[in-house]
Amino acid sequence: MANLFSPLTIKSISLRNRIAVSPMCEYSSEDGFATDWHLVHLGSRAVGGAGLVIFEATAVSPEGRITFADLGIWKDEHIDKLKQIATFIEQQGSVPGVQLAHAGRKASHEQPWNGGKPIASDQLNGWKTVAPSAIPFSEGTEAPIELDKAGIEKIKSDFKSAAARALQAGFKVIELHGAHGYLLHQFFSPLSNKRTDEYGGSFENRIRLLLEVVDSVKEVWPEDLPLFVRISATDWTADGWTPEESVELARALKQKGVDLVDCSSGGNVPHAKIPVRPGYQVEFAEQIKLQTGILTGAVGMITEAKQADDIVRSEQADLVIIARELLRDPYFPLRAAHQLGQKVKWPVQYERAQWH
Repeated sequence: MANLFSPLTIKSISLRNRIAVSPMCEYSSEDGFATDWHLVHLGSRAVGGAGLVIFEATAVSPEGRITFADLGIWKDEHIDKLKQIATFIEQQGSVPGVQLAHAGRKASHEQPWNGGKPIASDQLNGWKTVAPSAIPFSEGTEAPIELDKAGIEKIKSDFKSAAARALQAGFKVIELHGAHGYLLHQFFSPLSNKRTDEYGGSFENRIRLLLEVVDSVKEVWPEDLPLFVRISATDWTADGWTPEESVELARALKQKGVDLVDCSSGGNVPHAKIPVRPGYQVEFAEQIKLQTGILTGAVGMITEAKQADDIVRSEQADLVIIARELLRDPYFPLRAAHQLGQKVKWPVQYERAQWH
């Protein structure tokens, strides 16, 4: 029976344990460039023992950023610093991954610590946003531009080019961001997609862009390297995206060669009532894994070693993807191993500090 510290092999990549660092935006870039903040922030989580370190939502185009301070991978000049960080992560025994993202109508915002409000397109650090339909995320804000066919082709091309750069930068895992109300989620949710062409209406039409992005990425991403997709398994809103549709989407993604579905939820409408509690999204990972056979990742208020271990042991998910607890404690994996009675390899520089 697998446990939290069992290795997990996906294609040619072996993770030393089932703990992944969730993509967490740092809003600390200028013109999309990674900095020494990212090196220390992400590198310390690799030193702390995580099996997989996934870089934050990394924009495939300037207009795809959530804020003007987002990390980017839309030009070749971004590669060098990303490669330095990915190399350091790998040197610590972790696997470097990157989440490729486009914010769609939720782009052009202020940094969270400066209020996080939308920035109008005619204001400093603002730009016109795009979406499947010209529906703003929240009432009273500027409506996005509805993507035409040329715009949709650009989105696919941007993801493909970003994936090629990710490979050059040394990443071993790509995760496509189809959750939290960002562009790909906006297409598959009926709350934000009111199109009447082949990208709107039916379930098959609404998931079309995501599947085409997968195809585009796979044109440049090696077959032996893992490809993940993060989804919001439910909109938590009447007439929105449902867990049952997520199961069907996961089946389609599996057929396309996606290796793991990272199961989050919500984010597409501001009024959703989300029943936040410890492990509140694990049920979606379990349902998708059970009904499709695809690997899944569980995320959401996972803060304790035993809680994380139980998720893996009970086969609710294959990977535990941790966010806030790893902000509070970069060495959570080492502490969890001690609490669970598991022997793991500490960095030689820290061996004298091991628990006894």
